[in-house]
Amino acid sequence: MIARLLTLLLALLAITPALAQTPAAPDPRVRLDTSAGPVTITVHLTKAPITAANFLRYAKEKRFDGATIYRAYGAADYGFIQGGPSNEPTRILPPIAHEPTTQTGLVHDDGALSMARWAPGTATGDFFIVMGRMMAMDAQPEAPGDNAGFAVFAHVTEGMDVVRAIVAAPRSATRGEGAMKGQMLEDPVVIRSAHVLP
Repeated sequence: MIARLLTLLLALLAITPALAQTPAAPDPRVRLDTSAGPVTITVHLTKAPITAANFLRYAKEKRFDGATIYRAYGAADYGFIQGGPSNEPTRILPPIAHEPTTQTGLVHDDGALSMARWAPGTATGDFFIVMGRMMAMDAQPEAPGDNAGFAVFAHVTEGMDVVRAIVAAPRSATRGEGAMKGQMLEDPVVIRSAHVLP
């Protein structure tokens, strides 16, 4: 009996290091096929689980398919584009809890994706893709007012040339309200499909 227990214990000890060294599953990737070209995104499910899972759900349920990238700000290597369901009732899911950059450790650097929102906790499916380092979009706990920033949840791993081309596309001088006036694309870029890569 004791010999059998010792054998079992030795067997468990032998496999424990192998279990401990099992690598974590890689972050999922999503490919946006747009009318301006493909963009591949790595989604940080471990660091921003709520926001990343929300984006993946939109992709899996085909809620991005046929939506547009409709806004662009900046030029050259600094700025952002914005796209998504744009509050179309048949596409949007309920709002999600806000995951600030101070919580996730992610920042608005080149290729970062974050959620568009009004107040914290109102984000649904619209998102930004950032060019350059946009510190003003990060959470600023020491600042007055709404200082929660935007929730980064992913990064572009292929297709930043497509993002830059969209930023450089013509914009309407009259469309858009408030801060968005002059930032709406003359011809929005169609997201033909969004799918999670194997």
